[in-house]
Amino acid sequence: MKTISAFLFSLFFLFAFMNQASAETKIGAVNALRVLEQSPQAEAARKMIEKEFAPRDKQLGAQQKKVKDLEDKLNKDGAIMSEAERTKLERDIISQKRELKRTQDEFREDLNFRRNEEFAKIQKKIIAAIQDVAETNNFDVILGEGVIYASSKVDISNMVIEHLKK
Repeated sequence: MKTISAFLFSLFFLFAFMNQASAETKIGAVNALRVLEQSPQAEAARKMIEKEFAPRDKQLGAQQKKVKDLEDKLNKDGAIMSEAERTKLERDIISQKRELKRTQDEFREDLNFRRNEEFAKIQKKIIAAIQDVAETNNFDVILGEGVIYASSKVDISNMVIEHLKK
């Protein structure tokens, strides 16, 4: 009986201590995706990449138009062309489609590589901003990915976005 009383007494103090410790712990949560989407650095990076790749995108558009024009010509004049002319045009269309696909694939790979490169730099800035906000506001723990729900009371995403705007 004495050991049960000691156990219950110890359990009571343990819960009281844990309740006190949790009351002093300041926890925050960050929606990193929202911070990334709304940060001025991300917007600047998107504009820079768009400007950087605009000439190649325009070139791809011209290539697509050229292939479409050749296909339209084949559809329109194919019946009156000689067999040799039609075969030559069909081969030319196939060749240009292959070239267009290769160019589109290269463009997409280069664009994704540059985007990933720029956003990796921004992610480092976001992590530093989260740490600065946490230290400035005396947070003990900041939760990021994997948080299913965080009330507005603990969500510090707006503070991080404001910090990044400075």
